[in-house]
Amino acid sequence: MMRVCHLNTCPVGVATQDPELRKKFSGKPEFVEQFFRFLAEEVRELMAELGFHTVDEMVGRVDRLDVKPALEHWKAAGLDLSNVLREPAVAADAVRRQVRSQDHGLDDILDRQIVASAWPAIEGRRSVSLAFPIRNANRATGTMLGYEITRRHGAAGLPDDAITLQFTGSAGQSFGAFVPRGVTLRLEGDANDYCGKGLSGGRVIVYPPRASTFPAEENVIIGNVALYGATSGEAFVRGVAGERFAVRNSGAQAVVEGVGDHGCEYMTGGRVVVLGRTGRNFAAGMSGGIAYVVDDDGLFARRCNRGMVELESLEDDEDIDFVRSMIARHAEITNSTRAAYLLSVWSSTAARVIKIIPRDYKRIMTAEARARSENREPAFTELVAVARG
Repeated sequence: MMRVCHLNTCPVGVATQDPELRKKFSGKPEFVEQFFRFLAEEVRELMAELGFHTVDEMVGRVDRLDVKPALEHWKAAGLDLSNVLREPAVAADAVRRQVRSQDHGLDDILDRQIVASAWPAIEGRRSVSLAFPIRNANRATGTMLGYEITRRHGAAGLPDDAITLQFTGSAGQSFGAFVPRGVTLRLEGDANDYCGKGLSGGRVIVYPPRASTFPAEENVIIGNVALYGATSGEAFVRGVAGERFAVRNSGAQAVVEGVGDHGCEYMTGGRVVVLGRTGRNFAAGMSGGIAYVVDDDGLFARRCNRGMVELESLEDDEDIDFVRSMIARHAEITNSTRAAYLLSVWSSTAARVIKIIPRDYKRIMTAEARARSENREPAFTELVAVARG
């Protein structure tokens, strides 16, 4: 009700990590349990008044609905619900509820084949390298594999590259979603929306077919909202991504050769290197993490939403080393001609790179660095005070 959930100042201690404010929260899990007990009791009372013993008996019984009080309200004047609430002419014993399980068509999907073939690596016995064709009907490829790994090994996942999967074709939505550490997905082709969604430590690599003749850096190769909510891991994309690339990214590192509108929107962590042009509204709501953009046309500042971020040149040695190493890895992993060119004229490239960093995030990083120089860990309250300015 205070509308300050994003400010870490919640007066009742709910939407905050501030220890002093958290003390004000008086809720207990038992309160929720008791509420639902009361709710269930009231539902039973209402069912009894209507003459029903079970919820199944209520399904489809539109004749028991009293809509008159609602329709007498001035906002609903003239509303006719008769066609919506009309009871169809069916046999008295017609089924009105679920009586058999639905076949979701998951028995023969690509992930089942992957899990079966990768079982030795899932169990931690040896690494595996597999290849599969893929098409856009194959959705969320790699997600079931990630589930099996996480179920056995937890958030730690597997050793790097314990499972390497090579795909050829056009991947469907959510390719590589939630993939944990130890899994590398290489895609020669293109991918639909939500590529790398929720990436959790794995590595996603996308590049055009080797026989293609078009300039990769000028063509879209993955769809919208890639790396949505990613928490860790890496992505190397040889080509342009759609809109909202790395939205809500909180820890993944990525290299991409161009992005559409709203890139790095609401990002809270991680680092993103863009080797080409961005769309408008870049960094909108970005509160953490760092982005680096090669500004070839000198117009990036116009396309960036500077409400929460600052634009800086690439001067810090750590930043220079990071960007150069990521571009070098991108060139090696994807055979990117764009990355190779930028490295060949590195002095000119570094001069065109713009660093995008949130103001509050920068202040916190500065405070942490100062505390480390004093051989101490910064207190949480100290960092909160710094973030608030």
